[in-house]
Amino acid sequence: MEQTTLQINGMTCGHCKAAVDGALRNLQGVQNVQVDVAKGVAEVTYNNSEVTTKNMKEAVEEQGYDVR
Repeated sequence: MEQTTLQINGMTCGHCKAAVDGALRNLQGVQNVQVDVAKGVAEVTYNNSEVTTKNMKEAVEEQGYDVR
């Protein structure tokens, strides 16, 4: 298992948290997600043979957020 922290701009509320959390959890290989709206981050535990950080960034960006 690998861990990464995604920096996410644009999250302001519980709906934002749920959108980001759901987008990441729906990816094959993602094991755990912790989204912190106040810090603007999502900490993700994943299997790197099934999903990449690029996949994660694209999934979050599809929800309308900017990922750094």
